[in-house]
Amino acid sequence: MSTNHPRQTKADRRENARAEALKLREEAKRREKRNRGFAIGGLAAAVVVLVVAVWLILGSEAKPIAYQGDEAPALADVQAPSTANDLGGIPVGTDLAAGSSAGENPVVVEVVFDYQCPHCANFEQVNSFEINTLLQTGNVEFIFRPVSFMDYASNGKEYSTRAANAAAVVADQAPDKYLPFHNALFANQPTANGMKDEQIADIALEVGVPQAVVDQFVTTVEGSDERTYSRWIAAATEHTATQLGGLSTPTVLINGQKFPGPDQDANLIMQTGGLATAVLAKKAELGLE
Repeated sequence: MSTNHPRQTKADRRENARAEALKLREEAKRREKRNRGFAIGGLAAAVVVLVVAVWLILGSEAKPIAYQGDEAPALADVQAPSTANDLGGIPVGTDLAAGSSAGENPVVVEVVFDYQCPHCANFEQVNSFEINTLLQTGNVEFIFRPVSFMDYASNGKEYSTRAANAAAVVADQAPDKYLPFHNALFANQPTANGMKDEQIADIALEVGVPQAVVDQFVTTVEGSDERTYSRWIAAATEHTATQLGGLSTPTVLINGQKFPGPDQDANLIMQTGGLATAVLAKKAELGLE
């Protein structure tokens, strides 16, 4: 049985085509809007994932590992390396080991420095060989006095404290490696972005610091993110600033007197032979061989 449909006129066909086209356009708009929503949602999710990833990567380095108290503690109240003196310094004597001596009344050379300080790196580059030589001549003792007032210069990584803490661990646990490690830290001084703990560890291993000692670089004080000697470094920094009436690095004292003196060329400290000449002159003045 057949069904008869009325034949559409040309106007009807045109109207139906227009309606179908409108329907298709509306569906296309809805589909485009839905896809755009998916894209925006996906982008937002990707941004969240990226932020979380960056936080996970940088989170550990962003944690404050330096002493966070309002006032620096006193040196007498903090844990210090076993080889440190009472003034916040690490003495090095004739055998080139931390905590060693150089006789009863040696010429004492104190060096105040910050591991982030570029001028200190220049000082070490000029003087490190002569320091080693002077120590081995006898009757000369160097006291290395770390400060951390340039923690701000490493984009939140507190490199001054990280490096000084690592050096303090070496002075305490591997005293014969202290001076090589100290020199190597300056030879590899980072830019303003500081240096990661892993890089500090690699430098220590390269100069022969045992792995068991290196592992202690990141040991923290119970209940905080402070490193083992963070408080000692803060106390030493405060003590030195008080003693000297402020901090400027590098600062050198020979038997308690600032070198170069007020009547000397201020650039002597950065000139090859300048420090050695002054130390040998002081030895001669005191009748020391």
